[in-house]
Amino acid sequence: MDNGMPVIFSLIVAIIVLAIILVPFVTIIRKAGYSGWWVLLWFVPLVNIIMLWVFAFSDWPALRQPRI
Repeated sequence: MDNGMPVIFSLIVAIIVLAIILVPFVTIIRKAGYSGWWVLLWFVPLVNIIMLWVFAFSDWPALRQPRI
């Protein structure tokens, strides 16, 4: 048995789980009016907590734009 197989399987599972977690975050951030790229800050320690607080308590661009 090849020892690399469990590593590859774990990597594939990690990518799938990461995609399942990140897709809703990107959707929520985009609906708020921000760029979906802000999700990348989720991987930076301490900055991700600050980002959460800023998004929670700031005025969202989507709410400032008049609806057509």
